[in-house]
Amino acid sequence: MFLIDTNSLFEQRKAHLTATMRKMGIGAVLTPDPINILYLTGSRNMTVWGLMGPSRFVLHCVDGPTILFEFNLGEHLSEGLTTIDEIRTSTGITAKKTPHFKDTTITFAAEIAAVLKQVQGGDNMSLAVELVDFAFTDALRSHGIALSEATSLFQYSRMIKQPLELDVMRYAAKQVQLAAADLERAIRPGATENEVWAEFHKGLIARGGEFVSTRLFQTGVRTFPYFQESSNAVMQEGELVCFDTDAIGVMNYAVDFSRTFICGDVEATPTQRALHAIAHEQLQHNAANLAAGRSFEDFARMAYDVPEKYRDYGYYVLAHGLGMAGEHPNVPRVGKDGSFNFPGEIQENMVLCIESYVGDPDSHQGVKLEDQFLVHSDHVERLTTYPFSAKLGALVTA
Repeated sequence: MFLIDTNSLFEQRKAHLTATMRKMGIGAVLTPDPINILYLTGSRNMTVWGLMGPSRFVLHCVDGPTILFEFNLGEHLSEGLTTIDEIRTSTGITAKKTPHFKDTTITFAAEIAAVLKQVQGGDNMSLAVELVDFAFTDALRSHGIALSEATSLFQYSRMIKQPLELDVMRYAAKQVQLAAADLERAIRPGATENEVWAEFHKGLIARGGEFVSTRLFQTGVRTFPYFQESSNAVMQEGELVCFDTDAIGVMNYAVDFSRTFICGDVEATPTQRALHAIAHEQLQHNAANLAAGRSFEDFARMAYDVPEKYRDYGYYVLAHGLGMAGEHPNVPRVGKDGSFNFPGEIQENMVLCIESYVGDPDSHQGVKLEDQFLVHSDHVERLTTYPFSAKLGALVTA
């Protein structure tokens, strides 16, 4: 059984966010993003509903207080969280889905302004905010509040993981790998993609997960080009099967790795094994180049160069951050003209996913592979260790 002091986990995240606010000169932040609310406070309530539009909010002032504006009748869900100083019933944008949202938005803006006036004084009120409509920002400005964007704050704070976050992410990876095994066992000719993909959902939810953020599960000719979503297509013997976990919510953390399988008890074709070998080589090569202190540009220029035939169909980023969801950074490939315009560097305690997709325009098949890694000061730790397909992995790279 995995045991952790969750209040300490939440406090570590809040302290890191507060320190990031001080560094960026931000006095207060307001967000309705359910994942950022969770990151800051540990409070969770109807996450998917919250992703459909603002319904809950947290206001965090750098010197206090932290106020959770909770969905009506959900206030009791966050009682006892040490990261929250006060819980109020959310007003204003919560009612956005009714014709009266403009009036209630004005009311909510006045409530926020009253808190800031008490904390910051009335002459120089400032607030970082994200994911709200212009009607609300106009209402806040009418109270003399100087607004800035909050997206960068959460990006840079969440990018560097705290010690207890890493413990949870290791645990989450193990749980999602068990759910992935449920899916792999369900792969068989005659089943639909959706039927097999549902086994992953079942295993994820049973192990404490919350939802899957994409439908990236496809077979046969639907594996090329990539990003086709799970459907009622019937799986056929001998087809490639591409699977990307994109799992959210095992103890509030995402797990993101990809594997490609063969449907049925048959041998892979030489073309299928060759595609898998190239994708595997790309994944291993790029993972080996992860190092604290290495610039994103150097990492990109050192990246594995797939054969020209497949180059135009490759994954759009080489690597991306991961925490409670896909996060900053999204490291792009070097442009066809040799340009690269993505500043920054790989840092200790980043968790990065290395992406590989190799698609063949002739056979209309593709292979998707991905793993997630933790960057230490002097080495890199592989967090996802799900086995690669033995049927696809026994050929030297073509």
